[in-house]
Amino acid sequence: MRVVESVRTSMIKKVIGDIEITRELTLLLIVGGLYALSIALSNTFVNVYLWKQSGEFVDLALYNLGSVIMQPIAFIIAGKVAKKIDRVIVLRIGVISLAIFFSTVLFLGEHANQFIILLGVLIGTGFGFYWLAFNVLTFEITEPETRDFFNGFLGLLTSFAGMIGPILSGFIITRMEEFTGYTVIFTISLVLFVGAILTSFMLKRRAAEGKFYFRKIIAERKKNPNWRNILFAHFFQGLREGTFVFVIVVWVFVSTGSELAIGTYGLVASAVQFVAYYVVTRVIKSHIRKRLILFGGLVLYGAIFIIVLGDLTFTKLIIYGIVVSIAYPVLLVPYVSLTFDVIGKGWKAAEMRVEYIVVRELFLNMGRISSVLAFLATITFFSEEKGIPILLLVLGAGHTVIYFFVRKVSFKDNIGGEGYAFARQDKGEGDSGGTTV
Repeated sequence: MRVVESVRTSMIKKVIGDIEITRELTLLLIVGGLYALSIALSNTFVNVYLWKQSGEFVDLALYNLGSVIMQPIAFIIAGKVAKKIDRVIVLRIGVISLAIFFSTVLFLGEHANQFIILLGVLIGTGFGFYWLAFNVLTFEITEPETRDFFNGFLGLLTSFAGMIGPILSGFIITRMEEFTGYTVIFTISLVLFVGAILTSFMLKRRAAEGKFYFRKIIAERKKNPNWRNILFAHFFQGLREGTFVFVIVVWVFVSTGSELAIGTYGLVASAVQFVAYYVVTRVIKSHIRKRLILFGGLVLYGAIFIIVLGDLTFTKLIIYGIVVSIAYPVLLVPYVSLTFDVIGKGWKAAEMRVEYIVVRELFLNMGRISSVLAFLATITFFSEEKGIPILLLVLGAGHTVIYFFVRKVSFKDNIGGEGYAFARQDKGEGDSGGTTV
């Protein structure tokens, strides 16, 4: 029996390295995996579903604008609830809100495009509550030595979900009547969200005490240069994400006229991303984080020229998907880990972890809002054929700009005095130190 256990332990270490995996960390990964699969099945096709009903980019932009405006509002409300009640409950509220969103889409059916703003607000609420709770729980459950593993393995799960989700959805949709397939995949997503809710009941309750010092943590950027640079970096991250998240998918559909093509795109891109996340997770070291962020940002920007120069074809879109699927893990794994490390060394990190996450998301969504507003202005005053490619070249620089802020992040000096010491919440469990197409 001991020999079998020794072999099993040895095999696990070969896969994940010499890292201790706790029950809480495993459960959080399961919730994240169920969420990723549900979103992979349906969220990509929501934009196409709405596009097929209206055929207007402006409707997609308004839907996404409703989402990105509501997300920071939801984050602030969720932050207050998390400080008064429990982060796990906030997580459940987020998943339930997303379940309500898909239920509403199912109920509205072919009339969904008449309620664009409402749908955007609903999904934005779900995203806000879910990601506030998930990020705070990540902050508490992971340790400095497990953070890169957690972010990388979550990336693996997300990539795997991205491989099977879109291709399965595309296959179902193309084999059924025009909107029947959409009803099926939205229903499957609903079931997966229920699974995530049930799994969350196994997580240990994590209540917080104290007031919600939202404004104080915003003002903290004036005292803590690391925090200020991370917030600016997140604004520019959002600047790219706000528009790219829906434009690329619609371009795939427009260029092929097939939902199965979207699934093929997702399968290829996510398969590449799956391998990239595994490699990055295994080779990343803290001292090369900034160089990886620079390299990833440059590759992401360079990839845009593949789709904006010359005629847009499905082959070009596939090549673009492969390139960005390599670049995103290279950038995001060290970037997310660095962000949580900055928070962990921030002023009263243990007590203010919720506020730090809320403020970070506020800046990220400010970037997304700016991006969508710029998109709306572009298609209003210019033709879509000429205006959108130029806009993508401007907004697409966002991930590259990230480096010029994170390169200034330094932990050599005790920036904020004694209050900035790396705090711990629960011995052995909590850590006060610590989303593509």
